Amino acid sequence: MRRVLRLWRTVRHLRPVQVYGRLWFRLARPRPDLSQALPLRPCDGDWCAPARRQPSLTGPGAFRFLDEAGSLAEHGWDDPARPKLWRYNQHYFDDLNALNAPERDDWHRALIADWIAANPPGRGTGWEPYPTSIRIVNWVKWGLADTAPSQDAIQSLAVQARWLTRRMEWHLLGNHLFANAKALVFAGLYFNGAEAARWLDTGTRILAREIPEQILPDGGQFERSPMYHALAVEDMLDLVNIARAFGRNDLAQARSVRVASMLDWLGAMTHPDGDIAFFNDAAIGIAPDQKQLFDYAGRLGFAAPSDRGALCHLAASGYARLSAGPAVLIADLARIGPDYLPGHAHADTLSFELSLHGQRVFVNSGTSVYGLGPERLRQRGTAAHSTLMIDGQDSSEVWSGFRVGRRARPYDVNVRRDGVALVAEGAHDGYRHLRGAPVHRRRWQLEENGLAVTDAVEGSGCHQIEMRFHLAPGLQAVMSSDGAIKVKDEQGRSVLDLEITGGVAEVAPSSWHPQFGMTLPSQVICIHATADLPTSLQTNLHWT
Repeated sequence: MRRVLRLWRTVRHLRPVQVYGRLWFRLARPRPDLSQALPLRPCDGDWCAPARRQPSLTGPGAFRFLDEAGSLAEHGWDDPARPKLWRYNQHYFDDLNALNAPERDDWHRALIADWIAANPPGRGTGWEPYPTSIRIVNWVKWGLADTAPSQDAIQSLAVQARWLTRRMEWHLLGNHLFANAKALVFAGLYFNGAEAARWLDTGTRILAREIPEQILPDGGQFERSPMYHALAVEDMLDLVNIARAFGRNDLAQARSVRVASMLDWLGAMTHPDGDIAFFNDAAIGIAPDQKQLFDYAGRLGFAAPSDRGALCHLAASGYARLSAGPAVLIADLARIGPDYLPGHAHADTLSFELSLHGQRVFVNSGTSVYGLGPERLRQRGTAAHSTLMIDGQDSSEVWSGFRVGRRARPYDVNVRRDGVALVAEGAHDGYRHLRGAPVHRRRWQLEENGLAVTDAVEGSGCHQIEMRFHLAPGLQAVMSSDGAIKVKDEQGRSVLDLEITGGVAEVAPSSWHPQFGMTLPSQVICIHATADLPTSLQTNLHWT
């Protein structure tokens, strides 16, 4: 019965198209259309160099994805022993447009030819809609970059676009449907003729509906993941780029309207080290980094992001950025994501990350795996984030690889300046289902030389409370006999002092996951309390 109730709490939020769309997607058996490719459309405008990723092709037919090496000789194109995400990356062809891609042109041409020969249309992982969408865009980008694709590649590209029109991911919506639509726009502009016009029309109509929903008024992507937001920034810049290249300034202008706010949002959710904060599914190395995206935007004529100032409240998304002296704090006062699409959500409500002097100090643990295993579930859980747990429960009911049942809802959110201090505060109801209906309230008060974190737990009854502050790798927490904690760097220099009132602290081993496939050892400061509610815990941090 508990599983049935959890399933109901999960599926009741779905949109009807996600239910009947899933049935259609599983039952439909379309046949690939192998008819002759359309002619290419003349490109009269200027194609601008896109954002670049790090190379993933390490030799002829040799790859490195998600921090794991592999090759066609060992694994082919669809080895079930490899994780699904690794195989997806094989079929993306991101390396066609990565840094220094022209130096690997011979490898790229051989790889495209091998892919066409080894992946019959409509069969295998490579023909699933999402990798097909990413590959179409990458092949078109490559074709526009002063290269001359073979006729076989052009023919295959047309077959892929036709196939995609019959396998659109209406059952998933979100970034998957966005990627499908973007690919149809790319193919519809790259090819010429009535069929290409239909692809373009379909993609444009979907984007016209999805962009206002998926891009929030403050510029944030609606899944509230900095990583997926960075991918959305790249998508929008790409759409502007190709529309201008083929003389469709109307389409370019329609996409340009939201770019400035999206760039501002990315800047606000990026640490001084230049990489994104880790809220919900987030890792470095999947999307182009901030510098690549800002440079790409500049080449397209977009102005650099505006100055965020000391206090930045991304109210529609639910995040706050506070900056004082050497400190930058990014706080999560957000919903976990759209109700009908929580697949990339973590139980991280009221968590935060803190940088000092340009280096991360307190972090969330990041994302290194997808799939259905226990490590994926652990990384999504509340204990993997710098926030508070009650009775060992997650603040949102994350389960399986991409499911969420009960969801924490933030409220009483306030971000303000209070004299010399910057304040962010809020509460959430993610624990109300527990005995005594507990509510967690958190208040951050940041000044130049310190941070005060106040955690209040309202409700009734006796409860186990555990608060965690995850340290970035290389930092070490040292406890004194009176319970005070000093955080030091790898050279033994003091970073900050931490004092706790209302609980008992201990230092435990933990791990940080800045990239897929990567686990780095770290420490976590745990504060435990068994208390009758209401109660509170006070954490004061001081630095020089």
